[in-house]
Amino acid sequence: MSISISSLPVLRGRGGAVLSVDDIGLVLDLPQEQITFTPDGLGRVRAEGSSVLIELRARAGETPRVHRIDDVDPAAAVALADGVNEILAKRTDSDDVDGAPFALVRSLAPTWRSRFRRRMWRGVLAHLLVLVAVCVVAGVLGEWMLVLITVLIGGLAWLGLWAGLFGLLRARRERWLFQNGVMVTATPATSRGAYIYPDATGTYRCLLHNGFAPAITVFYPPEDPADAMVPSSPFQHLLDGVLGVVLVFCGGILTLLFPVLAVIFVSAD
Repeated sequence: MSISISSLPVLRGRGGAVLSVDDIGLVLDLPQEQITFTPDGLGRVRAEGSSVLIELRARAGETPRVHRIDDVDPAAAVALADGVNEILAKRTDSDDVDGAPFALVRSLAPTWRSRFRRRMWRGVLAHLLVLVAVCVVAGVLGEWMLVLITVLIGGLAWLGLWAGLFGLLRARRERWLFQNGVMVTATPATSRGAYIYPDATGTYRCLLHNGFAPAITVFYPPEDPADAMVPSSPFQHLLDGVLGVVLVFCGGILTLLFPVLAVIFVSAD
């Protein structure tokens, strides 16, 4: 009797780990990452009491990589292991396969890029709300010249300061990664817009990038291989750095000049 993927149980283990089966293979959801095991890379699944060991395929003479989930239901573990192994037994390709590239790790933890953008948006919105509040108060008091100054001077300061900071800090991060990070080549995965790259341990990680190149260069910090970044072109990097300095300087001057002009015009009335 053939095994139906949909009939195989979902295993829930220690620390919120979940192991399930779908059309692309096994999916292990962990608190900080998700690992997808495609059938081409799976060796076998072993149920050992309340633990399940996912063994990848390995070339002759090499030790296979093993992932595990603990504290699962023993009966469900046996059912899932037997079902998956029965499906894998129908393969007809060679056993001399390195399964590591077929176990893709996608980080669920916030990356530098996501943290950076979140902080930038907070600053952008807070600054904008201050300008809007000044306009509202000035309008209520009939200080229309102050409204005009806020829109023109305050608006230019807001735009230049934050646009410059965005480019300047991104260029600084890229320069730091170029000097201190690890450089690897990422190749396209089966999903559109997804690339995979190996870290120092041989684990293959997934990176989303809106490009169509057959290979891209990525950098990641040694302490966190999941936090990879695709560097911009040399011209874009130079533009971000130089233009960022100019915009931050001009935006900063206008930001300091704005309250002085506001006081002068209000006092003149």
